[in-house]
Amino acid sequence: MDPARVAALERRLDLRFRDRALLERALTHASYAHEHPPVADHEPLALLGDAALGLVVADHLFQEDPRAPVGALTARRAALVSGANLARWAAELDLGALLRLGRGEELSGGRTRASILATALEAVLGVVYLEGGLPAVRRVVARLALW
Repeated sequence: MDPARVAALERRLDLRFRDRALLERALTHASYAHEHPPVADHEPLALLGDAALGLVVADHLFQEDPRAPVGALTARRAALVSGANLARWAAELDLGALLRLGRGEELSGGRTRASILATALEAVLGVVYLEGGLPAVRRVVARLALW
């Protein structure tokens, strides 16, 4: 990983990653892992990050309007955590430049593919959760201007 790009990511998120190996895993696409066994990909971290993001957003929306009908809260949550939004925030963080991609994904423009960027952001949020819990995820999500 490029230390300057990692430092820039940390500045944008206003946090310091303690476990660089875990961050590297969060930035490792399955295509890279398949080409470099036994390297692990970011999918389990993305699952964790997606769950933490969903909880933080649902909590924020509930706190903002505790009397809102669940259907309205669900729709607002879905809009906030949509793949398009996640990909846009990942692009603003320049996550594409940090990704470890396999040759095929590299050649086909994977660094800018919305689905790859969205999943990478979820994986990074998984690391944020593991290192700092829900308070850290709340700070990062607020910094991404989700609301």
